[in-house]
Amino acid sequence: MSKSIQEMSIDGDEPTSQYKVLKDSFGSVDSSPAESLFPIIDIGLWSSPPASCSKTDIDNELEKLRSALSFVGCFQVIGHGISNLLLDKMRDVAKQFFALPIEEKEKYARAVNESEGYGSDRIVSEKQVLDWLYRLTLKVFPEDKRGLNLWPKDPNDFRDTLDEFASKIKTVNNILFKAMARSLDLEENSFLNQFGDQAMMQARFNFYPPCSRPDLVFGVKPHTDRSGLTVLLQDRDVEGLQILVDNKWVRVPVIPYALVVNLGDQMQIMSNGIFKSPMHRVITNLEKMRISVAFFNEPDTEREIGAGDSLVDEHRPRLYRNVKNYGAINYECYQKGMVALDTVRF
Repeated sequence: MSKSIQEMSIDGDEPTSQYKVLKDSFGSVDSSPAESLFPIIDIGLWSSPPASCSKTDIDNELEKLRSALSFVGCFQVIGHGISNLLLDKMRDVAKQFFALPIEEKEKYARAVNESEGYGSDRIVSEKQVLDWLYRLTLKVFPEDKRGLNLWPKDPNDFRDTLDEFASKIKTVNNILFKAMARSLDLEENSFLNQFGDQAMMQARFNFYPPCSRPDLVFGVKPHTDRSGLTVLLQDRDVEGLQILVDNKWVRVPVIPYALVVNLGDQMQIMSNGIFKSPMHRVITNLEKMRISVAFFNEPDTEREIGAGDSLVDEHRPRLYRNVKNYGAINYECYQKGMVALDTVRF
């Protein structure tokens, strides 16, 4: 019987072949400082501007947002209203869960062909290269869709922490969607309305054990997100996320109390390609484990999404057909090594 990721990591074993990619798959990595590529945006200027804040300050922040989304599709957020205490608590309960004995974590194992629950990669293709991580994926919105049987009882404050944190992230998403619309001179609820009252949000807790061959194994393979928007709480200390910019992989720096935001494919569709859904990946680390917590915001699967008429003209024709349940399209393409956006392009 083959060893698990955890067993190979603890023993320092060479990863088995299903985790390895061709060495030239790693591409060119930009070793220069990355801070300027991924701007820090203060969303507090839009949600609760201080008395000293002028309209010019607000407009400048909107322009910074539009520029980031049009060029790299990724930025870091401060002024988000989430306390440092809660940010650290979210990381702590994630670490505590993944440190539990295997048999305890397996109580929350995902069912075959389901994405929700604890486990590693679903196998959908014989040629699939597996990611070097364990995930715990949980639906958080709509609240009546939560599979609470999969929400860990240990640590005992896991559920309350996730519930509070997810509500804060929902507020952050709403602020960002309105700001994105305003940056394109659209009515501020135009994107929110496409997501609908039953918009979905999933939380994904990620655990990346140390790997003896970080030169051959990805934490997560290169991909774009299926979401409209992804909000990521990074590990406090260990980097791993990289974004593809001008055919070079660029590391996303750790700013302990900021949130990383990257655009997903569905917002690229809704913006008619003005905003970019970046290709990104997670690398492994020889010596250190890494955790992160990602929140994926998606439209109701029964709602059709597409670019508004005001974003289409003779100079920028409609680039993508309207789609419904894009998440299913994206997941299948990801595992087959296909680019999902190409399959919905005119």
